[in-house]
Amino acid sequence: MKQLIDEQFQFAKEQYKVLSRQVPADRMPKTYYAKTGKVETSDTKWWCSGFYPGALLYIYENTKDEATMAEAGRRLAILEKEKHYTGNHDLGFMMYCSFGNAYRITGNPAYKTTIDTAAASLATRYRPGAGVIQSWNASKKMQGPVIIDNMMNLELLYWVSDHGGDKKYREIALTHADNTLKNHFRPDHSSYHVIDYDMQTGKVIKKVTAQGAADESAWSRGQSWGLYGYTMMYRFSGNKRYLAHAKNIAAFMLRHPNMPVDLVPYWDFNAPGIPDTYRDASAAAVMASALLELAQYGSKKERKTYVAAAEKIIRSLSSPAYRAQPGENGGFLLMHSTGALPLKSEVDVPLTYADYYFLEALHRYKTWYL
Repeated sequence: MKQLIDEQFQFAKEQYKVLSRQVPADRMPKTYYAKTGKVETSDTKWWCSGFYPGALLYIYENTKDEATMAEAGRRLAILEKEKHYTGNHDLGFMMYCSFGNAYRITGNPAYKTTIDTAAASLATRYRPGAGVIQSWNASKKMQGPVIIDNMMNLELLYWVSDHGGDKKYREIALTHADNTLKNHFRPDHSSYHVIDYDMQTGKVIKKVTAQGAADESAWSRGQSWGLYGYTMMYRFSGNKRYLAHAKNIAAFMLRHPNMPVDLVPYWDFNAPGIPDTYRDASAAAVMASALLELAQYGSKKERKTYVAAAEKIIRSLSSPAYRAQPGENGGFLLMHSTGALPLKSEVDVPLTYADYYFLEALHRYKTWYL
Protein backbone atom coordinates (compact mmCIF):
# COMPACT_ATOMS: atom_id res chain seq x y z
CA MET A 1 0.00 0.00 0.00
CA LYS A 2 2.88 2.40 0.70
CA GLN A 3 4.16 1.97 -2.84
CA LEU A 4 0.67 2.27 -4.31
CA ILE A 5 -0.09 5.46 -2.36
CA ASP A 6 3.24 7.06 -3.25
CA GLU A 7 2.61 6.23 -6.91
CA GLN A 8 -0.84 7.81 -6.80
CA PHE A 9 0.50 11.06 -5.34
CA GLN A 10 3.29 11.24 -7.91
CA PHE A 11 0.75 10.62 -10.66
CA ALA A 12 -1.55 13.27 -9.18
CA LYS A 13 1.30 15.80 -9.07
CA GLU A 14 1.92 15.44 -12.82
CA GLN A 15 -1.72 14.98 -13.80
CA TYR A 16 -2.86 18.16 -12.05
CA LYS A 17 -0.26 20.11 -14.01
CA VAL A 18 -2.08 18.93 -17.13
CA LEU A 19 -5.37 20.05 -15.57
CA SER A 20 -4.08 23.44 -14.40
CA ARG A 21 -3.05 24.42 -17.92
CA GLN A 22 -6.64 24.06 -19.10
CA VAL A 23 -8.31 26.18 -16.40
CA PRO A 24 -8.44 29.98 -16.80
CA ALA A 25 -6.84 31.95 -13.97
CA ASP A 26 -10.19 33.18 -12.61
CA ARG A 27 -12.03 29.81 -12.82
CA MET A 28 -12.07 26.38 -11.15
CA PRO A 29 -12.16 22.96 -12.86
CA LYS A 30 -15.46 21.10 -12.69
CA THR A 31 -15.43 18.09 -15.04
CA TYR A 32 -14.22 16.88 -18.42
CA TYR A 33 -16.20 15.56 -21.37
CA ALA A 34 -14.29 13.12 -23.58
CA LYS A 35 -16.66 13.75 -26.51
CA THR A 36 -15.67 17.40 -26.74
CA GLY A 37 -12.18 17.03 -25.28
CA LYS A 38 -12.89 20.05 -23.10
CA VAL A 39 -12.52 20.69 -19.39
CA GLU A 40 -15.64 22.35 -18.03
CA THR A 41 -14.96 25.04 -15.46
CA SER A 42 -16.98 26.98 -12.91
CA ASP A 43 -16.90 30.32 -11.18
CA THR A 44 -15.86 30.42 -7.53
CA LYS A 45 -19.48 30.46 -6.31
CA TRP A 46 -20.05 26.91 -7.59
CA TRP A 47 -20.34 24.50 -4.67
CA CYS A 48 -17.30 22.50 -5.84
CA SER A 49 -14.93 25.46 -6.02
CA GLY A 50 -12.94 24.45 -2.93
CA PHE A 51 -12.06 20.94 -4.05
CA TYR A 52 -9.39 21.84 -6.61
CA PRO A 53 -7.25 23.93 -4.24
CA GLY A 54 -7.91 21.33 -1.53
CA ALA A 55 -6.70 18.53 -3.79
CA LEU A 56 -3.59 20.53 -4.71
CA LEU A 57 -2.84 20.95 -1.00
CA TYR A 58 -3.06 17.19 -0.37
CA ILE A 59 -0.74 16.63 -3.35
CA TYR A 60 1.72 19.21 -2.02
CA GLU A 61 1.60 17.77 1.49
CA ASN A 62 2.58 14.35 0.16
CA THR A 63 5.06 15.33 -2.57
CA LYS A 64 6.46 18.70 -1.35
CA ASP A 65 6.22 19.93 -4.95
CA GLU A 66 6.51 23.72 -4.79
CA ALA A 67 4.87 24.30 -8.17
CA THR A 68 1.78 22.52 -6.86
CA MET A 69 1.77 24.73 -3.76
CA ALA A 70 2.10 27.85 -5.91
CA GLU A 71 -0.91 26.77 -7.97
CA ALA A 72 -2.87 26.12 -4.76
CA GLY A 73 -2.02 29.63 -3.58
CA ARG A 74 -3.23 31.20 -6.82
CA ARG A 75 -6.55 29.36 -6.61
CA LEU A 76 -7.05 30.16 -2.93
CA ALA A 77 -6.58 33.83 -3.81
CA ILE A 78 -9.52 33.82 -6.26
CA LEU A 79 -11.69 31.76 -3.88
CA GLU A 80 -11.12 33.87 -0.77
CA LYS A 81 -13.92 36.35 -1.54
CA GLU A 82 -16.53 33.57 -1.23
CA LYS A 83 -16.13 33.66 2.57
CA HIS A 84 -19.05 36.09 2.43
CA TYR A 85 -21.27 33.83 0.30
CA THR A 86 -24.67 33.01 1.81
CA GLY A 87 -26.55 31.67 -1.24
CA ASN A 88 -26.62 28.04 -0.05
CA HIS A 89 -25.17 25.67 2.55
CA ASP A 90 -21.98 24.70 0.73
CA LEU A 91 -19.52 26.99 2.52
CA GLY A 92 -17.95 23.98 4.23
CA PHE A 93 -17.13 22.28 0.95
CA MET A 94 -16.00 25.57 -0.58
CA MET A 95 -13.97 27.09 2.26
CA TYR A 96 -13.01 24.32 4.69
CA CYS A 97 -11.75 21.75 2.16
CA SER A 98 -9.59 24.55 0.74
CA PHE A 99 -8.66 27.06 3.46
CA GLY A 100 -9.02 24.49 6.24
CA ASN A 101 -6.32 22.35 4.66
CA ALA A 102 -4.25 25.43 3.83
CA TYR A 103 -4.30 26.57 7.47
CA ARG A 104 -3.59 23.05 8.77
CA ILE A 105 -0.53 22.73 6.51
CA THR A 106 0.89 26.26 6.67
CA GLY A 107 -0.42 27.78 9.91
CA ASN A 108 -0.95 31.07 8.06
CA PRO A 109 -3.29 33.12 10.33
CA ALA A 110 -4.86 34.85 7.30
CA TYR A 111 -6.31 31.51 6.29
CA LYS A 112 -7.93 31.08 9.70
CA THR A 113 -9.52 34.53 9.42
CA THR A 114 -11.07 33.42 6.13
CA ILE A 115 -12.43 30.24 7.72
CA ASP A 116 -13.88 32.19 10.65
CA THR A 117 -15.68 34.58 8.30
CA ALA A 118 -17.02 31.66 6.23
CA ALA A 119 -18.49 30.05 9.36
CA ALA A 120 -20.35 33.28 10.16
CA SER A 121 -21.71 33.32 6.60
CA LEU A 122 -22.84 29.68 6.81
CA ALA A 123 -24.56 30.31 10.15
CA THR A 124 -26.92 32.76 8.43
CA ARG A 125 -28.55 29.71 6.79
CA TYR A 126 -29.59 28.33 10.21
CA ARG A 127 -33.35 28.33 10.86
CA PRO A 128 -34.00 28.21 14.64
CA GLY A 129 -37.67 27.26 14.23
CA ALA A 130 -36.75 24.01 12.49
CA GLY A 131 -33.32 23.52 14.08
CA VAL A 132 -31.61 22.97 10.72
CA ILE A 133 -29.41 24.77 8.22
CA GLN A 134 -31.44 25.39 5.08
CA SER A 135 -29.58 23.92 2.12
CA TRP A 136 -31.27 25.61 -0.82
CA ASN A 137 -33.57 28.59 -1.00
CA ALA A 138 -37.34 28.10 -1.19
CA SER A 139 -38.82 27.36 -4.62
CA LYS A 140 -42.19 26.46 -6.12
CA LYS A 141 -41.40 22.82 -5.35
CA MET A 142 -40.08 23.12 -1.80
CA GLN A 143 -40.37 25.50 1.15
CA GLY A 144 -37.30 24.58 3.18
CA PRO A 145 -35.10 21.93 1.55
CA VAL A 146 -32.34 20.28 3.56
CA ILE A 147 -30.13 17.70 1.86
CA ILE A 148 -28.03 14.96 3.44
CA ASP A 149 -24.92 16.57 1.89
CA ASN A 150 -25.34 19.35 4.46
CA MET A 151 -23.82 17.10 7.15
CA MET A 152 -20.44 17.70 5.51
CA ASN A 153 -20.62 21.45 6.02
CA LEU A 154 -20.98 21.12 9.80
CA GLU A 155 -17.22 20.56 10.04
CA LEU A 156 -16.58 24.23 9.25
CA LEU A 157 -18.91 25.38 12.03
CA TYR A 158 -17.69 22.97 14.69
CA TRP A 159 -14.01 23.54 13.91
CA VAL A 160 -14.34 27.32 14.14
CA SER A 161 -16.29 27.01 17.39
CA ASP A 162 -13.52 24.79 18.82
CA HIS A 163 -10.80 27.20 17.68
CA GLY A 164 -11.83 30.44 19.34
CA GLY A 165 -15.01 31.10 17.38
CA ASP A 166 -18.59 31.64 18.53
CA LYS A 167 -19.94 28.73 20.61
CA LYS A 168 -23.29 29.07 18.83
CA TYR A 169 -21.73 27.46 15.74
CA ARG A 170 -21.19 24.25 17.70
CA GLU A 171 -24.79 24.33 18.91
CA ILE A 172 -26.02 24.85 15.35
CA ALA A 173 -23.97 21.88 14.15
CA LEU A 174 -25.23 19.62 16.94
CA THR A 175 -28.88 20.62 16.50
CA HIS A 176 -28.69 20.12 12.74
CA ALA A 177 -27.06 16.70 13.18
CA ASP A 178 -29.72 15.64 15.72
CA ASN A 179 -32.63 16.70 13.50
CA THR A 180 -31.05 15.08 10.46
CA LEU A 181 -30.64 11.87 12.43
CA LYS A 182 -34.31 12.05 13.39
CA ASN A 183 -35.77 12.92 9.99
CA HIS A 184 -33.42 11.88 7.20
CA PHE A 185 -32.97 8.17 7.92
CA ARG A 186 -35.08 5.07 7.37
CA PRO A 187 -35.26 2.05 9.70
CA ASP A 188 -32.57 0.29 7.60
CA HIS A 189 -30.24 3.28 8.20
CA SER A 190 -30.35 4.45 4.59
CA SER A 191 -30.88 8.14 3.99
CA TYR A 192 -33.34 10.23 2.04
CA HIS A 193 -31.69 12.84 -0.14
CA VAL A 194 -33.95 15.85 0.54
CA ILE A 195 -36.25 16.70 3.46
CA ASP A 196 -38.58 19.61 2.89
CA TYR A 197 -39.24 21.39 6.21
CA ASP A 198 -41.65 24.00 7.41
CA MET A 199 -38.91 26.29 8.64
CA GLN A 200 -41.15 27.98 11.22
CA THR A 201 -42.18 24.80 13.02
CA GLY A 202 -39.73 22.09 11.94
CA LYS A 203 -42.59 19.96 10.59
CA VAL A 204 -41.49 17.63 7.80
CA ILE A 205 -43.51 18.42 4.66
CA LYS A 206 -42.11 15.69 2.43
CA LYS A 207 -39.14 13.37 1.86
CA VAL A 208 -37.89 13.30 -1.73
CA THR A 209 -34.83 13.05 -3.97
CA ALA A 210 -33.19 15.42 -6.41
CA GLN A 211 -30.33 13.20 -7.58
CA GLY A 212 -31.34 9.66 -6.64
CA ALA A 213 -33.29 7.05 -8.61
CA ALA A 214 -36.49 7.55 -6.59
CA ASP A 215 -37.73 9.25 -3.43
CA GLU A 216 -37.43 5.98 -1.51
CA SER A 217 -34.14 4.85 -3.05
CA ALA A 218 -30.69 5.02 -1.45
CA TRP A 219 -28.68 7.46 -3.58
CA SER A 220 -25.11 6.24 -3.18
CA ARG A 221 -23.23 9.47 -2.65
CA GLY A 222 -25.89 10.55 -0.16
CA GLN A 223 -25.16 7.47 1.92
CA SER A 224 -21.45 8.33 1.81
CA TRP A 225 -22.12 11.93 2.87
CA GLY A 226 -24.07 10.62 5.87
CA LEU A 227 -21.35 8.13 6.81
CA TYR A 228 -18.65 10.76 6.64
CA GLY A 229 -20.76 13.42 8.35
CA TYR A 230 -21.67 11.40 11.44
CA THR A 231 -18.15 10.00 11.79
CA MET A 232 -16.81 13.56 11.71
CA MET A 233 -19.46 14.77 14.17
CA TYR A 234 -18.42 12.01 16.58
CA ARG A 235 -14.80 13.20 16.28
CA PHE A 236 -15.82 16.66 17.43
CA SER A 237 -18.53 15.90 19.97
CA GLY A 238 -17.81 12.44 21.37
CA ASN A 239 -21.57 11.78 21.09
CA LYS A 240 -21.88 7.97 20.97
CA ARG A 241 -25.20 8.20 19.12
CA TYR A 242 -23.36 9.67 16.16
CA LEU A 243 -20.76 6.90 16.26
CA ALA A 244 -23.39 4.17 16.43
CA HIS A 245 -25.25 5.80 13.56
CA ALA A 246 -22.09 6.00 11.42
CA LYS A 247 -21.47 2.29 12.03
CA ASN A 248 -25.05 1.50 11.01
CA ILE A 249 -24.65 3.46 7.76
CA ALA A 250 -21.38 1.62 7.07
CA ALA A 251 -23.13 -1.71 7.61
CA PHE A 252 -25.98 -0.70 5.28
CA MET A 253 -23.51 0.11 2.51
CA LEU A 254 -20.98 -2.69 2.94
CA ARG A 255 -23.61 -5.41 3.33
CA HIS A 256 -25.98 -4.18 0.63
CA PRO A 257 -26.78 -6.92 -1.91
CA ASN A 258 -26.27 -4.42 -4.73
CA MET A 259 -22.78 -3.36 -3.61
CA PRO A 260 -20.34 -4.53 -6.31
CA VAL A 261 -17.36 -6.74 -5.44
CA ASP A 262 -14.90 -3.88 -6.07
CA LEU A 263 -16.83 -1.68 -3.57
CA VAL A 264 -17.37 1.13 -6.08
CA PRO A 265 -21.14 1.59 -5.78
CA TYR A 266 -23.64 1.98 -8.55
CA TRP A 267 -24.88 5.57 -8.63
CA ASP A 268 -27.90 4.49 -6.55
CA PHE A 269 -28.21 1.31 -4.50
CA ASN A 270 -31.69 0.86 -5.98
CA ALA A 271 -30.88 2.05 -9.50
CA PRO A 272 -32.89 0.45 -12.29
CA GLY A 273 -30.80 -1.72 -14.58
CA ILE A 274 -28.22 -2.96 -12.08
CA PRO A 275 -25.64 -4.29 -13.02
CA ASP A 276 -25.85 -2.52 -16.39
CA THR A 277 -25.83 1.01 -15.08
CA TYR A 278 -23.36 3.69 -14.02
CA ARG A 279 -20.97 3.56 -11.09
CA ASP A 280 -20.10 6.51 -8.88
CA ALA A 281 -16.39 6.73 -8.09
CA SER A 282 -17.08 9.86 -6.03
CA ALA A 283 -19.36 7.90 -3.67
CA ALA A 284 -16.60 5.30 -3.30
CA ALA A 285 -13.92 7.91 -2.58
CA VAL A 286 -15.99 9.64 0.11
CA MET A 287 -16.85 6.25 1.61
CA ALA A 288 -13.19 5.15 1.72
CA SER A 289 -12.10 8.34 3.48
CA ALA A 290 -14.97 8.06 5.97
CA LEU A 291 -14.27 4.39 6.73
CA LEU A 292 -10.62 5.16 7.47
CA GLU A 293 -11.70 7.65 10.10
CA LEU A 294 -14.48 5.42 11.44
CA ALA A 295 -11.87 2.67 11.94
CA GLN A 296 -10.14 4.95 14.46
CA TYR A 297 -13.18 4.74 16.73
CA GLY A 298 -14.20 1.09 16.42
CA SER A 299 -13.30 -2.17 18.14
CA LYS A 300 -10.33 -4.17 16.83
CA LYS A 301 -12.67 -6.26 14.70
CA GLU A 302 -14.49 -3.20 13.33
CA ARG A 303 -11.19 -1.44 12.66
CA LYS A 304 -10.02 -4.42 10.63
CA THR A 305 -13.29 -4.51 8.65
CA TYR A 306 -13.35 -0.79 7.87
CA VAL A 307 -9.68 -0.51 6.94
CA ALA A 308 -9.92 -3.59 4.71
CA ALA A 309 -12.96 -2.14 2.92
CA ALA A 310 -11.27 1.24 2.48
CA GLU A 311 -8.12 -0.43 1.18
CA LYS A 312 -10.17 -2.39 -1.34
CA ILE A 313 -11.82 0.83 -2.56
CA ILE A 314 -8.44 2.57 -2.83
CA ARG A 315 -7.02 -0.34 -4.83
CA SER A 316 -10.09 -0.34 -7.09
CA LEU A 317 -9.92 3.42 -7.70
CA SER A 318 -6.15 3.19 -8.30
CA SER A 319 -6.63 0.52 -10.97
CA PRO A 320 -6.99 1.21 -14.73
CA ALA A 321 -10.73 0.57 -14.35
CA TYR A 322 -11.19 3.94 -12.61
CA ARG A 323 -7.92 5.86 -12.63
CA ALA A 324 -7.02 7.78 -15.76
CA GLN A 325 -3.90 7.23 -17.83
CA PRO A 326 -1.25 9.96 -17.60
CA GLY A 327 -2.20 13.04 -19.61
CA GLU A 328 -5.72 11.78 -20.31
CA ASN A 329 -9.14 12.48 -18.73
CA GLY A 330 -8.57 16.23 -19.04
CA GLY A 331 -6.04 16.06 -16.21
CA PHE A 332 -8.48 14.67 -13.65
CA LEU A 333 -7.44 11.60 -11.64
CA LEU A 334 -10.55 9.43 -11.55
CA MET A 335 -13.06 8.40 -14.20
CA HIS A 336 -16.63 7.12 -13.84
CA SER A 337 -18.34 9.41 -11.37
CA THR A 338 -22.03 10.31 -11.58
CA GLY A 339 -23.15 13.79 -10.58
CA ALA A 340 -26.92 13.82 -11.08
CA LEU A 341 -28.21 11.16 -13.45
CA PRO A 342 -31.92 12.09 -13.25
CA LEU A 343 -30.94 15.62 -14.32
CA LYS A 344 -28.70 14.19 -17.09
CA SER A 345 -25.87 16.17 -15.51
CA GLU A 346 -22.27 14.96 -15.16
CA VAL A 347 -22.92 11.30 -15.97
CA ASP A 348 -19.93 8.93 -16.17
CA VAL A 349 -17.34 11.72 -16.00
CA PRO A 350 -14.52 12.88 -13.70
CA LEU A 351 -15.51 15.19 -10.85
CA THR A 352 -13.34 17.40 -8.64
CA TYR A 353 -14.78 16.03 -5.42
CA ALA A 354 -14.09 12.43 -6.47
CA ASP A 355 -10.42 13.38 -6.86
CA TYR A 356 -10.40 15.35 -3.60
CA TYR A 357 -11.77 12.55 -1.40
CA PHE A 358 -9.61 9.96 -3.19
CA LEU A 359 -6.53 12.01 -2.29
CA GLU A 360 -7.85 12.49 1.25
CA ALA A 361 -8.32 8.73 1.60
CA LEU A 362 -4.77 8.12 0.36
CA HIS A 363 -3.45 10.70 2.82
CA ARG A 364 -5.43 9.25 5.73
CA TYR A 365 -4.30 5.70 4.98
CA LYS A 366 -0.67 6.84 4.76
CA THR A 367 -0.93 8.91 7.96
CA TRP A 368 -2.87 6.47 10.14
CA TYR A 369 -2.19 2.96 8.86
CA LEU A 370 1.32 2.82 7.40
